[in-house]
Amino acid sequence: MKKYIFVIFALGLVITGYFIWGRGSGANYDFVVAKRQDVIQLVSVTGRVEAAERVDLAFEKSGRISAINIGVGDKVSAGETLMNLANEDLAAQLMQAEADFKTQQARLAELRRGTRPEEVQVQEAKVESAKISVDNAKKDVVNKINDSYTKSDDAVRNKIDQFFDNPRGQNPKVNIQVTDSQLERNLNQDRLLAESTLISWKSSLGELGVASELDFYIDEAQKNLEQIRSFLEEMALAVNSLTPTPSLSLTTINTYKSDVSTARTNVNTVITNLVASEDGLRDDKSALTLAEKQLDLEKAGSTPEQILAQEAQVESAKANAENYRAQISKTIIFSPISGVITRQDAKIGEIISANTPLVSIISDGNFEITANIPEADIAKLKIGNTAQITLDAYGQDILFQAKVVKIDPAETIIEGVPTYRVTLYFNEEDWRIKSGMTANIDILTAESKNAITVPQRAVISKDGEKTVKILEGKEIKETKVRAGLKGTDGNIEILEGLSEGDKIITFMEER
Repeated sequence: MKKYIFVIFALGLVITGYFIWGRGSGANYDFVVAKRQDVIQLVSVTGRVEAAERVDLAFEKSGRISAINIGVGDKVSAGETLMNLANEDLAAQLMQAEADFKTQQARLAELRRGTRPEEVQVQEAKVESAKISVDNAKKDVVNKINDSYTKSDDAVRNKIDQFFDNPRGQNPKVNIQVTDSQLERNLNQDRLLAESTLISWKSSLGELGVASELDFYIDEAQKNLEQIRSFLEEMALAVNSLTPTPSLSLTTINTYKSDVSTARTNVNTVITNLVASEDGLRDDKSALTLAEKQLDLEKAGSTPEQILAQEAQVESAKANAENYRAQISKTIIFSPISGVITRQDAKIGEIISANTPLVSIISDGNFEITANIPEADIAKLKIGNTAQITLDAYGQDILFQAKVVKIDPAETIIEGVPTYRVTLYFNEEDWRIKSGMTANIDILTAESKNAITVPQRAVISKDGEKTVKILEGKEIKETKVRAGLKGTDGNIEILEGLSEGDKIITFMEER
């Protein structure tokens, strides 16, 4: 019995000594090792799926419904007729208005018939003069087109061919030093193309005359001239880069440059001349058209005041007919979008009032998500942020991708807290998505790859600076750090002050 008492007494002394001497020295602490990992910042909210477009439709006037072409769940296309009001009376009034319009047009035609012989003769002379001007302009255009070919042929075959071996063959080669290999290839290819263009162009001009379809020949000439001009510009680059050598004197180089410059000037001149000639022909044709219309007016025989008054009557009759067409359009509901009918409250024979919503449509397949973000998180968001979505209807395992497309600038107060409405679009259409579904949204607002991280609780903020405590052997040292992104998982990025593998104190209790 004494032995047991002694053992218990000794054990008590040991325990007491531990608490007095052993535990009283040093500190009790926890630490983690700084490591590299990805840090992501998410804003998680709940939102609701809505159709990207939703419209409620009503008739613009009251009346009796005469036709309904759709039902709830039907798919419709933009512009499709959905329902009609009875409009037989308006249709009859429209027919009468259109008949009046035709009558007024006939009266205007009568006023324009007949004229004084001397006025007609003067105007006929103007028309003939305008025709002569047009014929002369056409001849000038023909001459300018032919000159365009002549100058292009001279530029290529007389001025430029000296820089090529076998210039008119199937494999022309530049015979001067070209330092740019791509430019050299371009020149060889463009010389071959220029030869083909000149041959086909000459063949085409064999049928050119004043009576020809000049617009075709003008377009052909302008296209060919642009091609030749581009070729000459590349040739100028090659020649201007030449430098004197024992076998190539400065005098020869200057002669080359002069030849190329002359060729370019000639081609640019015919381009300008052709444009001016085309403009002249267009002006002369316009003058002829105006003269011919004036002749028609003179042959009408009535005074301008009479014609103007009748023209006003024609316009008035036309406007009256358009008014009835507008009234009829108000008796028809057209679908403004392609989508699905979600509501249809009308019945055939029912009398309805104007602006009473009868039909609702949502866009088919295009959905968006709206959510209200608290002010504490809104600064983290920007347009274009990506998001992962889960829908309560399908559980957490099925993910949908979306993107932030709109952030309302004005706040919405919900339960006294300022929030901001954010809209996201699904990246892809998916038949599983339905309007009204509850969406759980994780918006990726920031991300840092392969960053050195520690738990946020390990970072101490004091006097505007951030520090951490590092365990080095048995010593604990406090060091300044520069923190970066705060992760959703409780870790924080350390930009400066730590190295991977450092032991960071997260909890310490003084003994």
